[in-house]
Amino acid sequence: MPSNGIPTREEIVRRVSDIVPLLRKQAAWSEENRRLNDETVETLAAAGIFRLRTPVRYGGYEVDTATLVEVATELGRADGAIAWTTSVYWIPTWISGLFPDHVQDEVFATPDTRVCGTNSPTGMAAPVDGGIVLNGEWKFISGARHAHWQEIAAILLRPDSEPEPIMALVPISELEVVDDWHTSGLRGSGSVTTVARDLFVPADRVIPMAAAMRPQGLSQINAASPVWRTPATLVAAASGVGVVIGMAKAAQEAFFERLPGRKITYTDYALQSEAPITHLRVAEAVNKIDQAEFHAYRAAAVVDAKAAGGEEWTLEERARVRNDQGEASRLAKQAIDLFISISGGSSIHQDVSLQRIGRDVQAAALHALINPDTNAELYGRVLCGLEPNTVYI
Repeated sequence: MPSNGIPTREEIVRRVSDIVPLLRKQAAWSEENRRLNDETVETLAAAGIFRLRTPVRYGGYEVDTATLVEVATELGRADGAIAWTTSVYWIPTWISGLFPDHVQDEVFATPDTRVCGTNSPTGMAAPVDGGIVLNGEWKFISGARHAHWQEIAAILLRPDSEPEPIMALVPISELEVVDDWHTSGLRGSGSVTTVARDLFVPADRVIPMAAAMRPQGLSQINAASPVWRTPATLVAAASGVGVVIGMAKAAQEAFFERLPGRKITYTDYALQSEAPITHLRVAEAVNKIDQAEFHAYRAAAVVDAKAAGGEEWTLEERARVRNDQGEASRLAKQAIDLFISISGGSSIHQDVSLQRIGRDVQAAALHALINPDTNAELYGRVLCGLEPNTVYI
């Protein structure tokens, strides 16, 4: 470990690799109980995984995007829900670093602070003396049950001004948590709904959403760090893209662990490993994983290079990062589907991880910012010289 106490990428990835077997054992419990196991959270905290996007002055690591991709991939090998929840924490933790420095002092006062959140402005805010009053509900809040804070998006309505999207930081204890996460995929992520009812939020814990989208945060200290020079949507895209690749690698491992001795029922193939159809399908699946990694690491390389150089983003570069996330997800899902398709009827049993991986990647690919078709359309619009039809770019 370097003298500054921040572990290298290799050390962080090694820590995650070491805990993959333990995390896999806890995955079934998390799925059944629709949230992460407490021991899982403690294990991740001990490995420093919640510190990756915490400012260094609070004991964080401020890692680059390529490290997030590699760590998320390793976590995805363990369990999709664990990887998903962890990568989601990284994003609002990063957004917290855009708030005034004295607000960060409060947010990061707790060791291994976990911040959940969303960029979907489904709440309404009204100005009052000293801050705002917040009302609304936010769905799909992954990891809410283990979070300390929530980053909230809302629309601020002033009497004589246009409605303004804002972001706010709220202690999770001040929100109502609704137990409504009954889903077919990513069940262990505990992505419940949170509700605010006439909740007062001090003015210094509120920033314009545009400050994150550009970004032009209110932190004086973090302004000098390359980590906080990337538009929020692209931070989100590059932070989570490793999750689906990890799930695809988990499917690959699960398939080859079950392959020895398996036959193809109702055929003369006593060993599935000797059938040409098996050779064709596994080669196709692994090729797709390799292609997915290309898109993930290209996105990370662009984000890190632009941040390090402090260069302005072109519209095409922004759209391409979104597209890379979508293509990585498309290819990873296709690879998983291929492994499942040649795994036989026995793979639908609950104690076979392939069925859970298939459901988890389906859920991930349906996310509005990840959906491959949505991202491809956005990229195509920009390539054709049209303006994007979204502000999330």
